[in-house]
Amino acid sequence: MLSLLSFLLLSLSYCLAFPKPPAEGDIDIPDYKFAEGYLNNFYPSTQKSISNVFDEKIKEMQKFFGLKITGLLNKETMDVMKTPRCGMPDVAEYGHFPGRPKWTKTSLTYRIQNYTPDLSAAVINNAIKMAFKVWSDVTPLTFRQVSRGNADIVIQFAAGSHGDYNPFDGRGGILAHAYAPGSGIGGDAHFDEDEHWSANQQGVNLFLVAAHEFGHSLGLSHSNDRRALMYPTYRYVNPKTFRLSQDDIRGIQSLYGKKPK
Repeated sequence: MLSLLSFLLLSLSYCLAFPKPPAEGDIDIPDYKFAEGYLNNFYPSTQKSISNVFDEKIKEMQKFFGLKITGLLNKETMDVMKTPRCGMPDVAEYGHFPGRPKWTKTSLTYRIQNYTPDLSAAVINNAIKMAFKVWSDVTPLTFRQVSRGNADIVIQFAAGSHGDYNPFDGRGGILAHAYAPGSGIGGDAHFDEDEHWSANQQGVNLFLVAAHEFGHSLGLSHSNDRRALMYPTYRYVNPKTFRLSQDDIRGIQSLYGKKPK
């Protein structure tokens, strides 16, 4: 059993790590708790003294998104936190996962494990194919769909907990996540079934989210360039006129080189 002194020390440490919620009329308690979870999920690597970890994570997030750096949980910061986004953590510029993991071959296979009822199988197949083409157009990589057996990249639609210790959160919020190249779950991409997936601007466009997630499957992490496909928050762009930004191209070509002429 903890002594009274130990209990007081633990209580003091907690209060220093997580400051009191904002005053009434600013940010309410649910938003404050939401922000704590957001910062823990997407900015987990910050190593600061226990007295200012919360404020420093807010500053890191504000810097990444180009917001005014205040360290305060203001409305502008909350609005960005509540924008639908990818479920992977954030880093600056075109980034790579720690250790720069990448595939050691250029011919990759993928398998769609299941289909969302929001779209026909033909539309989903085409959206996934075009999402991979975004990356094969600028690198030596090629992608081939297989219908059974092992594949380098397995694509799954799932809701809530789905076996990877990284549960989805219902409609809105996290749209999808994907894992860096590697064995087992490495390279796999998961899409939240609770979203309404579409082939246009209604709901969430599958092509745009898939193209982003496949960037993770190939070894890219998030960019803070708002024009980049690898920017973490979702925004609709007409798939027919979509083009990779130079930031995305530099990032992927630093891993795999340019497409042979």
